[in-house]
Amino acid sequence: MVSPQTILVTGGAGFIGSHLVDKLVKMGHRVFIVDDLSTGRLQNVNKQAHFIHASINNPLVDELIARERPNVVSHHAGQNSLTVSVRDPVKDATVNIEGSVRLIEACRRHGVGRFIFGSSASVYGEPQYTPCDEAHPIEPISPFGLSNHVVEEYLRLYNLLHRLDYRVLRYANVYGPCRDLHEETGLIASFISSMVRGKQPSIFGAGDHERDFVYIDDVVDAHLRAMEGGTVGAYNVGTGHSISVNDMFLLMKEVMKYRWGPTYAPQRPGDISRISLDTSKAKRELGWRPTVGLEEGIRRTVAESGRPVD
Repeated sequence: MVSPQTILVTGGAGFIGSHLVDKLVKMGHRVFIVDDLSTGRLQNVNKQAHFIHASINNPLVDELIARERPNVVSHHAGQNSLTVSVRDPVKDATVNIEGSVRLIEACRRHGVGRFIFGSSASVYGEPQYTPCDEAHPIEPISPFGLSNHVVEEYLRLYNLLHRLDYRVLRYANVYGPCRDLHEETGLIASFISSMVRGKQPSIFGAGDHERDFVYIDDVVDAHLRAMEGGTVGAYNVGTGHSISVNDMFLLMKEVMKYRWGPTYAPQRPGDISRISLDTSKAKRELGWRPTVGLEEGIRRTVAESGRPVD
């Protein structure tokens, strides 16, 4: 086990951030959380962490970093809805780009040891080939994908100009148990939320678009490894395999003994038709690989949502 460190997790009341915080606290690290609770939930906040209710644009964050001098900043706070980014790109840019640059600059000024950014596979846009490796062209087709790419580029520039040490983790579709099931916590959580309430899940488009689903425990493990190892740059965090949304629904229907079918809504602008991520680089440089299969991950997720699984 590594020696205890001081770690700041932005967005630590959200789905991914709260799981990471729980693990870091369990490992004995001193953890600070910054979250404005716009999508995160107070009930997700680990009671052994230090919680600051603030936006990353708040000057309090700079003061916190100056005072506590974290060894690592793990950045998860942001506007994470593709739909919102298309409807309100100014909000997306203000939160995701301006807020992130303020945070990066504070880390530079106060000598943070390493910056880890939770990015997204959406930076690749519509893939030219799958699974996408990190060398795949960056051609986002949504403001959300673009804002993630811009933050990645700021980190590259800060490393070039100021030697800021960083790692970028490009997530596939992350899923797993969460205390508050809603659309922002992902497709699988949204499906479970509808099914347990006896409602029909909604699928955007024809349901033939394919996604790569990676379990939350594997994502947290990737972060822990990025804290200690790897090199400056981006790493894919996925499984290398994709499944259509229709097939995902059928799998969940079987697991949950659900009787009805889904409803279908118009395709969302900016939605990618298919994607999966090549994780060879993460395996090679971080020693990381996904360990939880899709069916097992769904069973764990459903079981911890309050719905029994046979």
